[in-house]
Amino acid sequence: MIDIFHIKTISEVHEQYGLPKPSHPMVSVITDFSGAQHIDLRKIKVTTELYSISLKSKSDGAFRYGRKTYDFQEGTLIFLKPNQVAGYDDGDEPITPESTWNLLFHPDLIRKSELGRVINDYTFFDYDAREALHLSNEEKRSINEIIGFIKKEVSSTIDKHSQDLIISNIKLLLDYCRRYFDRQFYTRQNLNSDKLAEFEAALIDYYDTGIALEKGTPTVSFLGERLGLSPYYLSDLLKKETGKNTIEHIHHFIVNRAKNSLLSTNKSISEIAYGLGFEYPQHFAQVFKKKTGLTPSEFRKTF
Repeated sequence: MIDIFHIKTISEVHEQYGLPKPSHPMVSVITDFSGAQHIDLRKIKVTTELYSISLKSKSDGAFRYGRKTYDFQEGTLIFLKPNQVAGYDDGDEPITPESTWNLLFHPDLIRKSELGRVINDYTFFDYDAREALHLSNEEKRSINEIIGFIKKEVSSTIDKHSQDLIISNIKLLLDYCRRYFDRQFYTRQNLNSDKLAEFEAALIDYYDTGIALEKGTPTVSFLGERLGLSPYYLSDLLKKETGKNTIEHIHHFIVNRAKNSLLSTNKSISEIAYGLGFEYPQHFAQVFKKKTGLTPSEFRKTF
């Protein structure tokens, strides 16, 4: 049976790995793993109350994040947020992957700051590990410079400016990561095109096989799982490729399907709504009018 460890503080991370006590109670940049205890990470899963960003160096084995795995490469950034479950598997020997660095910070560090208000906008914290960020050498240099600034501030004597400077540099790091994820989306256009086609096929299949009658309108989570993507990654991919997120695509598909039914059948609006997976016809009417400017009844009469 795999044990699950829950880590609450920066100090507990340092203690778990046999590292010196942290310089700051709410943030740490670990760059020297030479003295760290080797832990068989195949046999445990870890949850923390911390944000974590790691630049991974070469490693054997695969990182497990939820039910998915991700093979390490050099220049790969892995993101975790509080209460996500992570671990490792693969191979017969204890797996002890190394990081070039690991930035850890507690939510309390940023809670009263602008970053605390917008942290959920950095949706890559909700990507699966296999959707990690792959950096070019130039991108690594930029990221490493920012990590150097944060480490310097964390290691220096704390004064009234320390927290603001640390937080502003963490936000700068996250903004660069968002830029590089955008680059990653664009450089994978062929793969993304395949995913778009799979997405459309999944929507058609959802209705043609009658799943909507059983489960209701399709959810972002369901479609993401069908495509092997996390919900946030799917929405961000669609947004970058088409300018619309997953919900907008779902509603566009539903409205087009509704238009066909309204103009080619004598079904009542309630029947059409239920057939599309809506529990309440009023909700269907709201979605339809938002997309077309007309109620379903008005659309049927107009056309």
